[in-house]
Amino acid sequence: MEKDNQSTQEINSQAQNPLGIAPVGGLIAKFAIPAIISMLVSAMYNIVDQIFIGQGVGMLGNAATNVAFPVTTVATALALLLGIGGASNYNLEMGAGQEKKASGIAGTALSSLAISGLILAVIVLMFLKPLLTLFGATADVMPYAVDYTGITAFGLPFYILSVGGNHVVRADRSPTYSMVCIMIGAIINTILDPLFIFGFGWGIKGAAWATVIGQVASGVLVIVYFCKFRKMYLSGGMLKPKLSYLKAIISLGLASCINQIAMAIVQIVLNNILRYYGANSVYGSDIPIACVGVISKVNMVFMAICIGISQGSQPIWGFNYGAKKYDRVRQAYRYSVTACTVIATIFFFCFQIFPHQIVGIFGTGSELYFQFAERYLKIFMFMTFANGIQPVSSGFFTSIGMAKLGIVMSLTRQVIFLLPLIIIFPLFMGIDGVMYAGPIADAAAFALAIVFARRELGKNAQCGNSNKKLPADDMEEICPYCLTELFYEKNY
Repeated sequence: MEKDNQSTQEINSQAQNPLGIAPVGGLIAKFAIPAIISMLVSAMYNIVDQIFIGQGVGMLGNAATNVAFPVTTVATALALLLGIGGASNYNLEMGAGQEKKASGIAGTALSSLAISGLILAVIVLMFLKPLLTLFGATADVMPYAVDYTGITAFGLPFYILSVGGNHVVRADRSPTYSMVCIMIGAIINTILDPLFIFGFGWGIKGAAWATVIGQVASGVLVIVYFCKFRKMYLSGGMLKPKLSYLKAIISLGLASCINQIAMAIVQIVLNNILRYYGANSVYGSDIPIACVGVISKVNMVFMAICIGISQGSQPIWGFNYGAKKYDRVRQAYRYSVTACTVIATIFFFCFQIFPHQIVGIFGTGSELYFQFAERYLKIFMFMTFANGIQPVSSGFFTSIGMAKLGIVMSLTRQVIFLLPLIIIFPLFMGIDGVMYAGPIADAAAFALAIVFARRELGKNAQCGNSNKKLPADDMEEICPYCLTELFYEKNY
């Protein structure tokens, strides 16, 4: 009888959850807007540092933040592995009515975030100079990179807890609190940056301490949420990592993690290529490394919006997939893809029309500096208009439990195409080869996705509850959700 009552309560809770009954468009706006703001604000940590360092320290300071960026990328990878994996599993289990299991998964995710942050901080501090050499630091850039990275390492546990924990906060139906957590940290960083750099004269060390203090504030707010404001049931015993839960978390968070790791690998290889081929060009080594660092921060703004839309949609996708409300899953995916495509197109025109103005925000430089930066921005980012779909699709497949496909999609652009191209093209084109590798990799990844989906869907896909097979030449009639059904059937 007790078991029957529990099942009835779980079914009622499932039926009453707004994720399963509220209008999809309104839900996306409710969850995506705070997620977008959170991602933008999170990106501001690096962007604000880059701006103030560029103005107060100069080109070598900008180069130092670029060299240090792989550390942030690895930290983000760990945060997404455990945060997105935990949130996706939580939503799936809640959609299936398994509230207790969902809360246990959330507890394992939170404790694992804290542990992984401490481990990464220790590793960075122990092997600081060898890591920075590996990341592409030149002799002139190394002192700035050591100062900046050596200080920001202390903030890594709080950064990972903040980024990853906020995914779980959003899954707990508190997107606004998640947004506030990150906003407060970024606001603190923005206020302290000019105070420490210019007011106290601390230079790049001031930027690093401002970042750490902001990250600590965001991390503490996440802890406060789960202590006092959480909606889920979460006991102290649930914070002890459970291996079975951790495996489930990793399986759904691995796609986002691998994508970040791939970005770090590409960044490391890119920095070393720029250092080598830059030395053999009119630009020297430091200008390309500094310029590429600036452009990567600009791209972060664009990607933050698209990833925010994806993250905001994940609770909707996951819950409704778990509840078998497939029409709502399709609708949410369609809305998300449309929004990202519009955003991508707007950024494409900005990159092509206003490259000088965009680069100029991040400080002054020589004529050669601006020449390289503007060319790099226009050429490397030429396929921006097609790059909004990837983060949405990767997040979509992850949120509905299809982790393997998400991993494949993550690796296609970064590892399969871009990494080999930035190695091969400079052999024939010098440092210009790096610029052209970007759009070609983007176009190849985009084309491969279309061809692959067209071939497979033409063979096997079925639309919704219809048993009608769709021919390969009727792609416009295929709903986005059919792709998930296809790969699910194939255990992809």
